[in-house]
Amino acid sequence: MVAFCPFCSNLLFVEENTIGRLQFTCNVCPVFFPVKRLITYRNYYKLKEIDDVLGGEEAWKNVDSTEARCPKCSHDKAYFMQIQTRSADEPMTTFYRCCNPECNHNWRD
Repeated sequence: MVAFCPFCSNLLFVEENTIGRLQFTCNVCPVFFPVKRLITYRNYYKLKEIDDVLGGEEAWKNVDSTEARCPKCSHDKAYFMQIQTRSADEPMTTFYRCCNPECNHNWRD
């Protein structure tokens, strides 16, 4: 597939020629290349986990704990950290992690 003009390196555009077929055409040079097959691409990007966004396991070391009920296991204590996720005039977002080592559930307030 030709995406750029081999002479001037400009991006080639898809146009319909006089007989109704598609072709790649350069807007600068008098160059065209016929489209010989259907060209499609699909990219599926993996979403980041919440721990990756917060800094991973290292970010949860040396944080304080507070009395907060875990929504998953109903444990009464949780670690917490506050991060400014929005603009400066918005309040900070508080992230929690359950103190129960069997649970380790993350949530935010």
